[in-house]
Amino acid sequence: MQLSSGYALQFESGGIIVRKGERILYTNAKPIYLFVLDYCCITRFFDAAYTKVAETADSVIASGEIESEYGSRFRFEDCYQAGGLGFSVKRSVTVLHASPDERGYASKFTLRPAESSDTHAFNYFGPGVWYQQNKHVPQHFMGANLDNEYFHWQETRYALPLFSMQNIASGETVAFSRLAADMKLRSMHRDPYNHYVDPTYDIGALGMSQPKNMTIFYDDLNTTCTRLPLDRDNDPLGIDYVYPAANGETPRFLFAGMGMNPTRKRSMTFDRIFHPVKDGYADHYGVQAEFGRFDNFRVMMKTMWRSTNARLMAPIADTDCQLLFQNSMKLLKLKTRKYNNSWGIPFLSYLPEAQDQNVDYQYGFVGQQPGIGYQLIRYGDKENDPEAYQKGVNVVDFWCSRGLSSIGAPNLWFNPPLDEFQEEPFWPRMIGDGMENVLDAYLYLKKRGDERPVWLNYCTTVANWLVACQNEDGSYYRCYDAKGGMCLDSKANTIAVVRFLVQFYLTTGDERYREAALRAGNWAYDHTFLQLEYRGGTCDNSDVYDKESAIYAIFGFLSLYDLTHEQKWLDAACGAADYVITWTYTWAFPVVTNHPIHPFNTRNISGQSLIATGHSDADVYMAACSYVFYRIYLLTDDAEYLRLAKFLSKNPQQCNDVDGSIGYAIPGLNHEACRFYDQRLGGQYHWLPWCTYVEVDPASRLYDTFGTYEIDEAEKLPLAERKARNQIYAGFGK
Repeated sequence: MQLSSGYALQFESGGIIVRKGERILYTNAKPIYLFVLDYCCITRFFDAAYTKVAETADSVIASGEIESEYGSRFRFEDCYQAGGLGFSVKRSVTVLHASPDERGYASKFTLRPAESSDTHAFNYFGPGVWYQQNKHVPQHFMGANLDNEYFHWQETRYALPLFSMQNIASGETVAFSRLAADMKLRSMHRDPYNHYVDPTYDIGALGMSQPKNMTIFYDDLNTTCTRLPLDRDNDPLGIDYVYPAANGETPRFLFAGMGMNPTRKRSMTFDRIFHPVKDGYADHYGVQAEFGRFDNFRVMMKTMWRSTNARLMAPIADTDCQLLFQNSMKLLKLKTRKYNNSWGIPFLSYLPEAQDQNVDYQYGFVGQQPGIGYQLIRYGDKENDPEAYQKGVNVVDFWCSRGLSSIGAPNLWFNPPLDEFQEEPFWPRMIGDGMENVLDAYLYLKKRGDERPVWLNYCTTVANWLVACQNEDGSYYRCYDAKGGMCLDSKANTIAVVRFLVQFYLTTGDERYREAALRAGNWAYDHTFLQLEYRGGTCDNSDVYDKESAIYAIFGFLSLYDLTHEQKWLDAACGAADYVITWTYTWAFPVVTNHPIHPFNTRNISGQSLIATGHSDADVYMAACSYVFYRIYLLTDDAEYLRLAKFLSKNPQQCNDVDGSIGYAIPGLNHEACRFYDQRLGGQYHWLPWCTYVEVDPASRLYDTFGTYEIDEAEKLPLAERKARNQIYAGFGK
């Protein structure tokens, strides 16, 4: 008896086997797998083969029962169907008899790779969490140590509930994902903890495990442990879906004892969630298993993500992009003023009142001062708003007239109350942000007949500094000190200044800038794109995998393609886009907020995106990519980029009070970042300038290129005209 979908799923002797031709790739002799929490708060493990397998017209139904150590009995019924790139299984687990000595239970669906049981023999993919072997993540994060026993992460911590294992030698891949985006809201009477029993908990966990024959269990204080033998030999490596969720194992540093001894030790934590062992209680969940063979990790990641996203992606939100742009610009205009002796916008404002918390200016990154200045210039000109226009001019003029450091790099942080620049490192990521916008502002005024030599000189000085400090291999360090020396030796953010160098070359015709851009691009192609090392893009996180490094890789690689029309640069831009979209919550699940005034009280979280490995905060930064995804669609004719461009132009903005109906003090306000993996909103409840900048920047670019703020409206133009307009460097800087 078997199901076939490219790979064959066979049912033999109560177990399951996945074959490719004559090769056995994955097995599970005992698919019924149960965790039971007993009265001593110890988790015990049980497994069994199916006792009945029946075939219907379009499915196979396999079932069996299992009895725990204290006499509780459970019935499993699994319905298998072929579909997608593999098969789905819909599982029901029913408590037939409950022992008073057992409190909770969970179950696991597993496949075990036949080719290898070595965790180091595989590359892994968990969207926003795990890439290849996670060598650039914090030591406390999932996958940092491949010698652990358990690698389970609840599915809401992944940007998409998907986990893949790719055998490095053969390329054979298996991927598990939640079958449907049908998650229900759990009971919110308290937050989950280890050994938490909750009949409403509808979150599963994805990952893999290789339990040893002795397993360590920690008490709730994680200060003592009990070692219990499993009832069988070591388990082979398996890819798992656990329901309800488990989280672990991850390291935690602890005090050696309960006294004052400051000596610290490293321990492993593992939190399990259970459903109640109660007569008649039943739970139901679905898993999609998909297979394929891929020559490299990038193709596997793209294929498995797209297949899963096609099934789970949330509907595109009903966001009025033009109204969002207009109200966002009015917000920026209102917040921008002269503070002491300088022009700018406050660093942070609390919600919902929009009350300023402090006033200082950051050049790029979260401050985006020149970017906001340029947008105000453009908006003021196009909307005949002299006040907005002059405020924008004043902001850019402040940085160009006062902002150069003694080494020729731009100062990056200004304190208006003290009327002085703060001593901060020079970050190429932040420099690229500001310089592109200063150049845009200069060119915009130049076209209006308003030549600004001070602004041009500012751009020239910084561009010359970038040429001078470039490493021999074409790279840039992550940041530089006050003397221009290396401050952090990572080179992963080299691509961040490429778009400015390209566009300044187009403005001046100076070949030095073109050469610097190409050298930096070649280094990033070899190290960032080919090695999939998008890391260090956020100036307030360590040098770990993150989202923004890939966003800037799209910007940089696409600018090199626009300059040269060489296919390698378009391939690299597509690769960065395929990676960065995996950080985005394209699906949705219920979330409860603690704020009476908040967009997520009525809207969903789809479009928010994880920031960096090491924590679970998500934000609106993927809004910045709607325009470049649309451009990539026009360059590749890949309709998936079009669908994602529309999604990114609408769904991230669900956290924006677009029309004032949410109740924030100013329409257009949104929040910085939040976390919601446990279905309770936490994190920041304030606004930063970048939150609005990343929404207005792609909107203004879309309008300037295609004459509309809506991608659906741009699509009404003839394809030939859209492709012609997409040649954005034709006449640039002239």
